[in-house]
Amino acid sequence: MKLITIAGPPSTGKTSIIIKLIKSPYWKNYNVGVIKFDCLSTEDDKSFEANGIPVKVGLAGHFCPDHYFVSNIEECIEWGKKHNLDILITESAGLCNRCSPHVKGVKAVCVIDNLMGVNTPKKIGPMLRYADIVVVTKGDIVSQAEREVFAYHIRKQNSKAYIMPVNGITGQGAFELSTLLEDAADVDTLIGGGLRFSMPASICSYCLGETKIGQDYQVGNIKKITI
Repeated sequence: MKLITIAGPPSTGKTSIIIKLIKSPYWKNYNVGVIKFDCLSTEDDKSFEANGIPVKVGLAGHFCPDHYFVSNIEECIEWGKKHNLDILITESAGLCNRCSPHVKGVKAVCVIDNLMGVNTPKKIGPMLRYADIVVVTKGDIVSQAEREVFAYHIRKQNSKAYIMPVNGITGQGAFELSTLLEDAADVDTLIGGGLRFSMPASICSYCLGETKIGQDYQVGNIKKITI
């Protein structure tokens, strides 16, 4: 079974891209499933189900989504093999832009959109900088010059990734994306494997449920601003 990780900030069009990708003629003979990782709630599973795509939802709740992802990815692989999938796609939203949901040896895609601001690429961490492919959406809303400047700033942060536009509404570009993902590695297990970059870390009183504000209530791994 091939495994592909797709990540990006919320509302960039990840779910639409995945649906168009799976519906691409290039993948018509593949059995593809999706694991949707989110924080509190999601309606995206209904979109996948409406298109006949096997889907499983994982909600991190009060846990860090990255920690939730890496703690459950092996079970997700077992779910994919149980359903005889040829390709398993994981989708996660980079809420803090410091997320690192990409795995060594596993095809990695980051989805961002042209409306995010020209300086946004340098604000995004490992999920952009360690991606194999950067998909840019909503390019039909901005000018050609804006698209080129945005791509230039992406290139400054990730000089090795393949940058390509995809339209989540029309599906334009999805076929090319499906061909680029054709060489995704077969995965039987990720036990003993590793992430491409370390996850965000903080073990403090707030991690354990503290809600009061003030230095007297702050213990553990605390980072203070320099004033």
